[in-house]
Amino acid sequence: MSSFHGTQSNLDRRKFLQGAGGGLAAGLLASSARASAQTQTVAPESIAHAGVSPPMSESQKLVRIASNTWPIRYIFKNKLEVGSQDTATEMKKKYGEITMLDFPDFTKKTFPGVYQMDLWSGLFGDSEDESQYFTATVTGYDGKSETVREFDPSTASGKKWLDTMATTLAKTGTKCHHISNDAPRDICDLDPAKRRAGVTVAKKWLDGAATLGAKSMRVNSGGPMSVPAPQLVPGGYATNVPLEEYLANCIESFKEMAEYGARLGVKVTLENHWGITANPINIRIIVEEVNNPFCEASPDFCNWETKYLLYHGLEALAPYAHTTVHAKFWDRFDQPDVQRNVRIMLNNNYTGVFALEYEDGPWDGVEGAKHLFQEVLAAM
Repeated sequence: MSSFHGTQSNLDRRKFLQGAGGGLAAGLLASSARASAQTQTVAPESIAHAGVSPPMSESQKLVRIASNTWPIRYIFKNKLEVGSQDTATEMKKKYGEITMLDFPDFTKKTFPGVYQMDLWSGLFGDSEDESQYFTATVTGYDGKSETVREFDPSTASGKKWLDTMATTLAKTGTKCHHISNDAPRDICDLDPAKRRAGVTVAKKWLDGAATLGAKSMRVNSGGPMSVPAPQLVPGGYATNVPLEEYLANCIESFKEMAEYGARLGVKVTLENHWGITANPINIRIIVEEVNNPFCEASPDFCNWETKYLLYHGLEALAPYAHTTVHAKFWDRFDQPDVQRNVRIMLNNNYTGVFALEYEDGPWDGVEGAKHLFQEVLAAM
């Protein structure tokens, strides 16, 4: 802004205030004065917590929230073992048993005003219809082989179930906003055949996501549970060629999936999970290298390897997220500040949806999701 000098500047300033914009300018000056007076009596909130987004009405807030099947996976009728059977028995006794087709009504009753949903791939389909599923041998989190049973959205019966789910969404006035998908595997694998198979599964699911009208779908990077360690080279610097190879493969796979998703109107997203996506910088690298608006980040508030990433990691990913984040409470790092994380996203101009993904803590899955509901609303 240029400076005013002498008599002419005073005349120009008076003319401006007296003109059409005078009322606005005077209002801004008055607001500035009031803000100055307030800061003399009220300690300002720290930059990490400060909220800079404009106030939202209750209805505007509710549009920004989605229910999530993951916290209540224990009450679903499913042949897939999803955790402690004692927990499943206890929660079904308390809340009853549901299927994915019941989840839209469950959402409306449990979270008044919320109509968008984040659906986990492991709960898709009619568990009694074997024709909708396939079995595969995969490497588990412990490094051992295990057999999994997963929904196949490309089969005739699978497509029929998706159509039924889409009809249920329409009847209940709800929407599938995001699919948290664990089915596509080996997306960055060094074996070309495994990587090709993983991308093929992802494309089948993108077709299914389009049937449900989903805006985005998470795809895991695959690869090792822990990234390869860097190696020292002469001169004292470290290099990590294996990590570069995994990143290159992941970039190539996500380019293909993003191009496919763009034709369907469904984004593919990367969440901060294990392996190469445990580091938020790696996610940024992949998204930037793919360079397609149909590939972005879908950060999770708590899926980090250290407590220092709870907020700093989210800050690093926030500019790369536009559609979905997981507003999570998980006490693995004591008591995460959910409201601080919501504000981090809002301060980075995030306009997408916060999915209520309670993981673990002092409540059961339903109670925890309700707690998140209130925390997210309070932070907006």
